[in-house]
Amino acid sequence: MSSKEEPETLLIPVANPETAERLLDTAIDIARGRSMRLVVLHVVEVPPQVPLSEGDSLLGESSEAERVLTDAVEQARDAGVAVEPRMRYARGIATGIVGAVDVHDADALLVGWRGRPRRRDIVLGSFLDRILGEAPCDVFVKRIRTPSRDIDSIFVPVAGGPHCELAVELAGTIAAQHDASVRLVHVIHPDADDSTPEDTPAVLRNYGAFLAGMAVEAESTTLRSDHVAGAITDETAAHDLTILGATRDPFLKRKLVGSVAEGVGRAAASSVILTRKAPEDEDD
Repeated sequence: MSSKEEPETLLIPVANPETAERLLDTAIDIARGRSMRLVVLHVVEVPPQVPLSEGDSLLGESSEAERVLTDAVEQARDAGVAVEPRMRYARGIATGIVGAVDVHDADALLVGWRGRPRRRDIVLGSFLDRILGEAPCDVFVKRIRTPSRDIDSIFVPVAGGPHCELAVELAGTIAAQHDASVRLVHVIHPDADDSTPEDTPAVLRNYGAFLAGMAVEAESTTLRSDHVAGAITDETAAHDLTILGATRDPFLKRKLVGSVAEGVGRAAASSVILTRKAPEDEDD
């Protein structure tokens, strides 16, 4: 985002103690790989009848929110990562998170996703859809699927575009922390011509070369299938983590993530991280 000499900032909202630890595992990998500092955030939703200035009255003396923040900070510090906790009071969760991105000048945001069944006109969830549409930074959405924390193999479906580039970069960052391998796969229809406008083999080679520059072992391949989401979902069973970029459509459109990313995110056998690159400055 901004050109500053101090470390970049990764913002991590935490709420659920059952998933916060696993979310911090990923945040620590990113922070180490990209030399970032962490800001761990808990947003307290304040009802309209209570002034924001009195939001702390909604917390008990030893609240779960404070315990989650304390545990997250201890986990990051034990890993040698710079971290600071923040409590924020807002009328809504999404409002509080997006506001915190601006307040802390966050360069990236990592949020958890429960993967509940989709509701009409809501893709990932009401507050996640808003965050994806409004947060002015890179966004990583993680669905924690498997109990194991070991990461030996990372799968990245490749389709081109800035969100895919961010997915490959994130895969390299995490793989370097775990000495893991990365498998890049592009899925095409069985009847598709080998010569596509995007020159897919060249895209795979470029991503493979990028990962090699990060000293990450990478394998690239093209699969043919008449069901892209199904082929990708099947492949996730062979890997510990799947990272995929969102669609190329602007996130402010109604369908923010797209059927492939959404479907894989819900059905994947592995944990999944969806990536959305920061919107370009309109003045650029």
